Amino acid sequence: MNKKEFRKKYKELREQISEEELEDLSIEIANNALKLPIWDFDNYHIFLPIPNKKEVNTEYLLHILQGKDKSIIVPKVHIETGELSHILLQDNTLLKPSNYKVPEPVSGIEISPPQINVVFVPLLAYDKKGNRLGYGKGFYDRFLVKCKPETIFIGLSLFEPEDEIPIEETDVPLHFCVTPKNSFRFKKT
Repeated sequence: MNKKEFRKKYKELREQISEEELEDLSIEIANNALKLPIWDFDNYHIFLPIPNKKEVNTEYLLHILQGKDKSIIVPKVHIETGELSHILLQDNTLLKPSNYKVPEPVSGIEISPPQINVVFVPLLAYDKKGNRLGYGKGFYDRFLVKCKPETIFIGLSLFEPEDEIPIEETDVPLHFCVTPKNSFRFKKT
């Protein structure tokens, strides 16, 4: 399968999941994430899910991060440049849906990628080597290459890995991926 076919497959698989199942699966993912060796850092970047795309609900991970008194950073999309900026999430941060329907901070304290220790990465599919397939706009690949080499990238998926997905030179692999049933650790390439 090519990237387009994988995207279609996983969008269709997501559509088959009920809202109630999505919440249960998201809780299981958060619980599995607690087992990873990633909780001794300060700055955690997390995506906020697009409501109509049935992405993993990261609210449960947000609660864990808040309970551990971590600094939480959320992305803001800049469509015109194809880049993300990274805003510290605070109690008074106002969130508003973007053109992509992603909840985003209206304004706030910007954090540079090298300051981020752990990134929870959205995806549609991934493989057993840690390669990830997103929506195809490249926002996260452009962001992840700006992080320091020791930054940990963690995919969150409702599904188990494919044997292999097509990759390009600009694709950035994951270090971990967490699903409702498992967590996978990949070699850094």
